[in-house]
Amino acid sequence: MKRSPLLIIAIFSLFAQTAFSSGLSDEKNDAKKDFSDASVKIKFYDRTVYYTSAAQDNPVYVTVSIENTGSQTLRFKLADDRAFSLDFVARTIKNKVLPATENLIMKRSVNQTVYFRELSIEPGEAYSFVENVKDYIKFDEPSIYYLELKFYPELYKSKYIELVSNRLSLEIRPSPSAANSLILPVSEENGLLLKPENISPDKVVEQTIVARQKSLWNQYFLYMDVQEMMLRNSQQRRRYNAASADERERMLKNYKADLMQNRIDSDIVAVPEQFSIENTSYGQNEGTVTVKEWFKYPNFHEVKRYIYKVRQRDGIWQIYDYSVTNLGTE
Repeated sequence: MKRSPLLIIAIFSLFAQTAFSSGLSDEKNDAKKDFSDASVKIKFYDRTVYYTSAAQDNPVYVTVSIENTGSQTLRFKLADDRAFSLDFVARTIKNKVLPATENLIMKRSVNQTVYFRELSIEPGEAYSFVENVKDYIKFDEPSIYYLELKFYPELYKSKYIELVSNRLSLEIRPSPSAANSLILPVSEENGLLLKPENISPDKVVEQTIVARQKSLWNQYFLYMDVQEMMLRNSQQRRRYNAASADERERMLKNYKADLMQNRIDSDIVAVPEQFSIENTSYGQNEGTVTVKEWFKYPNFHEVKRYIYKVRQRDGIWQIYDYSVTNLGTE
């Protein structure tokens, strides 16, 4: 009984020392190991809207799965600090690789002991965990990036042995605070600075429709995700994805101007004489608000049912999509 603790300590120390050492003999032994039956896949853990904000404020969580596709037991090492087991690589559409975070660079530059576990997974099984991509990569500019992962089954010290994952498309948008600082919305009624409030989805839709009835455009756009509304058009989405940050800003301004002139998406800017909220349904981050709206013509009213899709971000609900059904006339 007295030997057990010593044995555990001895094994743990060996693992720590092996992970930290980088001798030639270790490299030769690592090279003999076969990881051809190991597959690494990544997917978004809870895909949402991503910004250039800090890692803690707006994380990009990705699920990493290591699968045994062979017929024999797969064994690999996994560091307690995942920074010594993997790398995320993000490229621009021009194939430029984004830099690593300062914290990651510093962590790997310091002389330290790396603790790890040696895992075994049987054929057909997989081992998964979740990582925040922003802990590894700096996203300073809003753009479309192509993301992949490199997994080191013998740890970072033996990074010449790597398993490369599938590729994901990742869109990083300007941070809401930065975007709002370009043009500050002001109330047309009293000149006061407008600021979105934490109100329920039905109130968001109600205030948006009322703002349109009164032609108060700043209030109308206050709870609307203008970018998502514009990207409902597939052609606009392709143009936007290929555009620079300045070009994207111009596209959004032009889209808002076209809405205000009733040149596009006439259904969303149509002015109802009256409306009635029929149903509101929402969860933690997504929801719908169903509204019956009446549009006045000289001899009749046209009746339509709108379903507004809403999404919550930083405690604020925004309209990002909609559909319309014609109900006839009255």
